[in-house]
Amino acid sequence: MTTLDTLPVGHEAVDPRPVGHEAVITAVGGEGPLRCRLLDMGLIPKTRVRVEKIAPLGDPMELRVRGYALSLRKEDAREIQVEEAKA
Repeated sequence: MTTLDTLPVGHEAVDPRPVGHEAVITAVGGEGPLRCRLLDMGLIPKTRVRVEKIAPLGDPMELRVRGYALSLRKEDAREIQVEEAKA
């Protein structure tokens, strides 16, 4: 499982990002079916994502990716590594 302690400098999981934050996916973690599901949903490296909404209790969160809204559990969002999007 990916944790913030193991990410390269400048890379973080998408989970702690605030609403409105834009980033670029650098890697997708997870194993087996989870990793395949994330990739099938379009969460692949070099894809731009934006945090659109976070539920009142913090879970799930809604991302804008490839023109559609995608809701993810925080646990799954922690598997997506991102870096700051360049303007």
